[in-house]
Amino acid sequence: MDESRLLIVGANGQLGLALKAKYPKAKTTDINNLDISDKKSVDSYDWKSVDIILNAAAYTNVDEAETGEGRIIAWKVNTEGISNLVSVALENNLILIHISSEYVFDGSKSLHLESEPVSPLGVYGQTKAAADIIVKILPKHYLIRTSWVIGEGKNFVRTMLALGQKGVEPTVVNDQIGRLTFTSELVRAIDHLITNNLDYGIYNLSNSGEPSSWANITREIFKLANFKLSVKEISTAEYFIDKNGSAPRPMNSTLSLDKIQSTKFHSRDWLEDLKIYINKEKTT
Repeated sequence: MDESRLLIVGANGQLGLALKAKYPKAKTTDINNLDISDKKSVDSYDWKSVDIILNAAAYTNVDEAETGEGRIIAWKVNTEGISNLVSVALENNLILIHISSEYVFDGSKSLHLESEPVSPLGVYGQTKAAADIIVKILPKHYLIRTSWVIGEGKNFVRTMLALGQKGVEPTVVNDQIGRLTFTSELVRAIDHLITNNLDYGIYNLSNSGEPSSWANITREIFKLANFKLSVKEISTAEYFIDKNGSAPRPMNSTLSLDKIQSTKFHSRDWLEDLKIYINKEKTT
């Protein structure tokens, strides 16, 4: 694999930053020099210099996507943008690696398989589900569905650490169940897929380990950070009762990892990566 022929799209987001660290010789773009929602911008890029598109660009504000303005942006970036990338990938015989989400499911199943039909609850999930369908047109695609991503940038772990440092005892939902996915794990899986030339298609990817609620994850964060604070629990319905316009969340976000693990990929436990992440946060 010629690293210089990789293109990281959305290179300044959580996953994009981790991909840049892994592939320092790769080409990188963000919205300033490649706006995937703008067909002219996409068509004018020099695709002859690219073999693999690593698409880490997305509109991920699930609540804002429920608003009039946010809905338009979400569809434009998450669906039209992917349509534009698929078009150039078809024209230039490129591999597309696209990151999707467990929000394409309604969360009614306790464990999500790659074969589960999409059933999104809210606008964000609908835009991602539509993009999944478009990506599958491509002969050469890796569609990676993931959940609860943690990396460089604003995320749940950093939010809870900030609250803990202020001595705040947060109220956290206890009925949404899933696993954290560290960007380091996503990058390991992406590299595993492309360096081993594995079969194209859909792959679920998160850290392994026991699925947990956001409330219990917060307790683990506080324990690892040595915060002697309690965590109050609340149901999702109670938490959002006075937050009009909030997006519906899937209650179960746990992804089956059997397919990726059958390719000799050894998943890391989210608790182990959480320890590493928090130790790194302490030193920065």
